Amino acid sequence: MRLTVRVPATTANLGPGFDCAGLAVDWFDEAHLEVADSGGVRVEVTGQGAHQVPRDESHLVLASLLHALRRWDVPSPGGLVLRAHNTIPHSRGLGSSAAAIVAGCALAHGIAFPGRELDRAELTQISSLLEGHPDNAGAAVWGGAILAWIDGEQVELIRLRPAGELRCLAFVPDLEVRTAGARAVLPDVVTRKDAVAQAIAAASLPLALEQRPDLLLAATRDRLHQFHRAELMPSSWALLQRLRASGVPATISGAGPTVFAIGLPEQLEAAGAVEHDGFHRRDLGIGKGVQLLDQLDRG
Repeated sequence: MRLTVRVPATTANLGPGFDCAGLAVDWFDEAHLEVADSGGVRVEVTGQGAHQVPRDESHLVLASLLHALRRWDVPSPGGLVLRAHNTIPHSRGLGSSAAAIVAGCALAHGIAFPGRELDRAELTQISSLLEGHPDNAGAAVWGGAILAWIDGEQVELIRLRPAGELRCLAFVPDLEVRTAGARAVLPDVVTRKDAVAQAIAAASLPLALEQRPDLLLAATRDRLHQFHRAELMPSSWALLQRLRASGVPATISGAGPTVFAIGLPEQLEAAGAVEHDGFHRRDLGIGKGVQLLDQLDRG
């Protein structure tokens, strides 16, 4: 059996949707898997983070694959050859971990249920609980824009229908920021004023994405997490402020330090005049969810 999986980069939060709003973009990692009865495990990695990741069963794609097989009571094959090509930068707030986890779960689905369409609800459940962030994992599974949260052991997800004209920008620095460190600086208590402002922005975000892109600048305003993380990524915070001052609906992508913007082409046009030295700009569209591209030589 040979399987190929393609999974998108994702951005989380979109400003006020902390830990619940996610969006997939057309920026993908691919992994190729050969399955045999014997031969052990071999891992080859190229592209982003190739020098940082393990080459054994602890590789996040393989670890997730094996976890999903155990969940479905499917024996692990005796031979697994994984060839992963990464284009999504690691530790930049673009969902690289979620992409690896979703890729592994999708490959496991191809092994356990050959020929079947991906059970995206099941993949959402498994990958979100593994990742701990259903906003990234859910968006990687389904594509487009989603709202997702974990209620006990159950993952709840709502798919949004973003306006077809929306485009995205990612400004990616060389700096890495670990999610754990970015969470550690967040306060345990927020003011009532900030809580109310956050609720208003978060409530308007789905409407802005689906029907009223003219509201995106206000709907992506955050009072909960971005300011508190500024000390970890001062250049990202400064770029965010410059973009928003120019009318560009910009946010910190996930835990950062990538700065992400979404809007109509005319809303993003002003970004071209904003100084962004030290950042790599990437123009993006909204992406599809995980895909198993081929299933060959079964049986």
